[in-house]
Amino acid sequence: MFLEDYTFIEAFYMTMITISTVGYREVHPLSNAGMIFTAMLILTSIGTFTYAISAITTYFVAGEYRNRFKAAKVKKEIEKYENHVIVCGFGRVGQMAASQLESHDQQVVVIEMDEGKIDLINETKPYWCIHGNATQDELLQRAGTDKAQALITTLPDDAANLYVVLTAKELNNRLTLISRASKSESVKKLRIAGADNVIMPDSVGGAHMASLVVTPDVIDFIDHIRIQGEGEINLEEVAFTDLPPDFQYQTLGELDVRNRIGVNIIGFKTTDGQYIINPGSETRIVPNSKLFVLGNPKQIKLLNRIFGIQAT
Repeated sequence: MFLEDYTFIEAFYMTMITISTVGYREVHPLSNAGMIFTAMLILTSIGTFTYAISAITTYFVAGEYRNRFKAAKVKKEIEKYENHVIVCGFGRVGQMAASQLESHDQQVVVIEMDEGKIDLINETKPYWCIHGNATQDELLQRAGTDKAQALITTLPDDAANLYVVLTAKELNNRLTLISRASKSESVKKLRIAGADNVIMPDSVGGAHMASLVVTPDVIDFIDHIRIQGEGEINLEEVAFTDLPPDFQYQTLGELDVRNRIGVNIIGFKTTDGQYIINPGSETRIVPNSKLFVLGNPKQIKLLNRIFGIQAT
């Protein structure tokens, strides 16, 4: 329009037939300046067109469109979750934690950086997985920290676990935070940052092996009664709020679950977080307290039915 005094329609038409390499005749004969401009337009158009084709081909062939579709699907599904558990890191510790949660029908969201592990999760595990660094605030928010009940961070770097705990605590101060620690000096820092529990896998594993030497039968028995989702003996926790109103504020003697159901109350958690082993019959069930009940699956089902507790 500037060089050849074309109208807008004429200039638009000439530009379209030039960049598309169709090459119909000119609307009007071109001047020298117009021919130079057209030549430059052809060169830049070919480069732009080639790049566009390359980008589109890469988008489809490399599967980027599938990744975007999958990410959108994951985001949509996670938004439906409530009271789920977020597992940061899918190494050996993270895999074990997620597997145990799955065995108790607990919804799990995994945050993992390794794409190979993500592919493995997508192929074999019923977890929704977010790809990326768990220390990023955005990813923790996408994982649903505002509606989750707990977060387990099992990253190999203690500093990264510390950052995750700090960020998660800021996003949801009601979240139960459990962190892995590799060094003993990191335990105190993680607790100060807000971690409710800090686990050192090497220390726990070593202590367990030593106990198998010193008191093997005791450890075998404890392992036997651990909740695995199956087996002959189950250990159930019953909170004050789980009990019907008629059973609240009663003493353990008045509750009399041993004679009623056949289960044993082997532990009691007080309102200030203290644990009582084999609590006496005069122990009263009050708000914020919790019972630990031992029994076989049939007895536990009966307990759940009488108290109206949903089985897990």
